[in-house]
Amino acid sequence: MAEKKQPLKKKFGTFLGVYLPSTLTVLGLIMYLRFGWVVGNLGLSLTIFIVILANVITFITGLSAAAIATNIKVGVGGVYYLISRSLGLETGGAIGVAFFISRTLSITFYAFGLSELLLLFWPVEMWGTMPAYAIPLVTAAIIILITLVSGKSADLVLKFQIPMLILVVLSILALMAGVFLNELRMPELSPEYRTVSPDGGLWIVFAVFFPGVTGFLAGIAMSGDLKTPGISIKDGTIYSVFTGLGVYLLIPVLLSISAAVSLENMADESYGLQTWIDIAFLGGLFIYPAACGAILSSAIGSVLSGPRVLQSLSIDGLAPKFLSKVSKTGQPTIATWITGAIALAAVALGDLNTVAKFVTVLFLTLYVIINLVATIENLVAEPSYRPSVKIPWYVSLIGALGSLFVMYLISLPALILAFLLEAGFYLYFKKKALEQQWGDVNAGMWMKIARFSLLRMNIYNVQKRNWRPIMLLFAKNIKDRIELVKLAAAFGQDRGILSISKLVFRSDRPDRKERKRMKEEMIREVNSFGLETFCEVNEVEDLNSGILNISKGHGIAGLKTNTIMFGWSDSLSDNINQLRIIRSLSQIGKNIVVANFNDHENWKVSSHQKIDVWWGGTDNNGDLMILLAYMLTLNPEWQQARINIREVIDHPGQQTTISEGITRSLKEARIEADIEVIVKQGRSFPEILKDYSSDSDIVMLGLKYSEGGEQEEHAQKIDQLSRVGKVCVFVQNNSLDDTFPILLQSESDEHKNN
Repeated sequence: MAEKKQPLKKKFGTFLGVYLPSTLTVLGLIMYLRFGWVVGNLGLSLTIFIVILANVITFITGLSAAAIATNIKVGVGGVYYLISRSLGLETGGAIGVAFFISRTLSITFYAFGLSELLLLFWPVEMWGTMPAYAIPLVTAAIIILITLVSGKSADLVLKFQIPMLILVVLSILALMAGVFLNELRMPELSPEYRTVSPDGGLWIVFAVFFPGVTGFLAGIAMSGDLKTPGISIKDGTIYSVFTGLGVYLLIPVLLSISAAVSLENMADESYGLQTWIDIAFLGGLFIYPAACGAILSSAIGSVLSGPRVLQSLSIDGLAPKFLSKVSKTGQPTIATWITGAIALAAVALGDLNTVAKFVTVLFLTLYVIINLVATIENLVAEPSYRPSVKIPWYVSLIGALGSLFVMYLISLPALILAFLLEAGFYLYFKKKALEQQWGDVNAGMWMKIARFSLLRMNIYNVQKRNWRPIMLLFAKNIKDRIELVKLAAAFGQDRGILSISKLVFRSDRPDRKERKRMKEEMIREVNSFGLETFCEVNEVEDLNSGILNISKGHGIAGLKTNTIMFGWSDSLSDNINQLRIIRSLSQIGKNIVVANFNDHENWKVSSHQKIDVWWGGTDNNGDLMILLAYMLTLNPEWQQARINIREVIDHPGQQTTISEGITRSLKEARIEADIEVIVKQGRSFPEILKDYSSDSDIVMLGLKYSEGGEQEEHAQKIDQLSRVGKVCVFVQNNSLDDTFPILLQSESDEHKNN
């Protein structure tokens, strides 16, 4: 069978793929329509100030994007690809959808602007008054034309931008010539705020001007079509930003020293392009074609970038798969048609001025996120983060805050709405539980925090008040023992740490891939029950030595496992062997919890009412039993449960003394419980246990330390006692020095320490 041929895709270099679309988007509408208005209101000094300030934010963002791009192998999707490979699919997807929406609606914006400019030449004398449908009709025609051409060949539309750049350069030269061929004047340095309010006028003008310097993202959007994406994005972006800065510093100087147009006219927002026409050499001969070319280039940039984001979202499973299909020349044709159709439908909304601010703010969220990604990557400092472009984290953070400030200036409601929209998409993608095949900075960030925390823990000794259960549970199959897993998780109640270990024997020869598959299956099963645990698969020679060796070294630094939990078996031989293992674990200071489930069905009810703790013996197990009982009551389904502490005595005269002693200890420990001291009166303990705890939701008993040779007798006794209550739990406290006597830290303990 012959191999299916891959689509031949033309790859572009730095100039055609990044620099050209970025530069033409920068040297666009704002330069032609708004620069005169800016100069007429702010004067030359403040105009230069906002140009530099806007370009500083843009330059920082460009450096941040270049740093991210030079650290990874960049694929299709532009900014979405960069963000998703750093912050994960959910965040990347939310930003990607926002970017797609802003780029798609931008096509309609630019098409409206171009149609209005073209229809200035409507021949009224020949065709009469221009009908109301003319602008929407021409707008629709422009959208259809550029969509068809862009879907056919990116190479064609990018090469088409070369003459557009020439026209823009000629228009700037014509402006320069017009300035120096006509009368000059001294520039107005101080602001006059002719058509804007002096109260906050600087920032009002800045907010209108800033979108004019954001065009460099148009080049990054072509990432999947570049020969060397990392290098081209870095060089093309930086060169484009510097080109825009140079031109944007030149234009206000030229406008401010030309006497051909009064500053009052410049400050009139409706004068717009006429400022350039009145000043330029040969009037509108170069200006009209250049302005049309700049607007058309911006529209082309949007129609190239939007579909590629949609294509990348589809490849990553965030959009329907058919959107990732490409033509024979490697163009995302279907995604392009969909983008064009949405832009065409948006024509029905009118000129879109009502949502213009929202679209601009939505676009600027990319600036914030790009800078935040670079900031986080620098702070996390993973060994894999080795970008060619180095930018300090605080510089990227300044860029993020600056971008956020601009969004606030443009429109606070639009800012809030944009973030709510992106948050909605994030939650949607999060709910889908997406699986990504690459690592992201999230894991590195948490590792950084964990490392910091562990190092701090190394400084401070863990005291009585800091103790919490760090539990290891051995379970063959999570689904079969899910109630045991839930009970172990409940003992921690979001305050402890639970790890589940599945043992595989070396004789079965499980390979690395099989162990990985087992672990992933464990994680899926745990997640399906809404539990938060660590899962691991451990290869061992035999059961006994395996459990002992794993338990000995389990944990890290100040988070060493202190409690091992088992389920009780129906097999006597298995239980005898388990007690041998428990004896070895006891000798290394591990607390032991063994649970036996007698009534699985009734145990699954949502609310539990009764916890019985049987206090007795001389092994100090009562401390840990009451602590675990208290931890249970912190769980929502156990909040109505009452702790009953019971102790059996031989002589009635001891009742008052023992009851008062336990009450005093509980009061100091700030734990509420009912206390009952029971006199034997000739009854055996198993009989008393059955009489008082048969209907209990959970019964807690101390687990005696087994001497060698006692395991069989002990196993039989445990088996007899374990049949009481819905669940019977045996607890052995083997870390008295590391844990603490009586129930966390009591006031008497504090006095003793002092």
